[in-house]
Amino acid sequence: MGKVLKCRDVGVDCDFEVRGETEEEILAKAAEHAQGCHAGVEMTPEVQAKIRAAIKDE
Repeated sequence: MGKVLKCRDVGVDCDFEVRGETEEEILAKAAEHAQGCHAGVEMTPEVQAKIRAAIKDE
């Protein structure tokens, strides 16, 4: 079963969705997306924890 993360589930006004098999894969893709689309967002431990909490099973 895969996993999905939606920017909106983290409180960001963005329609981006990322899918992957593991939380680590989702975190890596989310970090790449944030660098390109959400200037100034840093992947701090707090942000990573918020992302992990928003990841859902598909």
